[in-house]
Amino acid sequence: ELENQLTTKSKTLDELKQSLASNGSAEQTAEAQSLRIAELCEMKDSIVNQIAQLKASMQSVLDQWKAYDEIYAEVSLMTTRYLYCTDQCKPSGEETSLEALKKQVKTLQ
Repeated sequence: ELENQLTTKSKTLDELKQSLASNGSAEQTAEAQSLRIAELCEMKDSIVNQIAQLKASMQSVLDQWKAYDEIYAEVSLMTTRYLYCTDQCKPSGEETSLEALKKQVKTLQ
């Protein structure tokens, strides 16, 4: 019977040691988790800042493309007008007389 009590006490002592070890590691784990959470919050803040910078940069690029599109449309219109004018200024057939040129100038005006 003394042996049984000793065995029981030994098991209880082992259980207490394991419990204490797990509680100690749980406290360490909780501390490690809080450090990890703080680290993740910093990473999230960094990503939020990077996204804000990217949005500002992309807005600038979009504004520049908008200006490019407007200027391109204007240049395209001018080019079309120029091509039309040069086409209208070509003498038709063999007409290269001064009268034919005057008539074309009046037409263009």
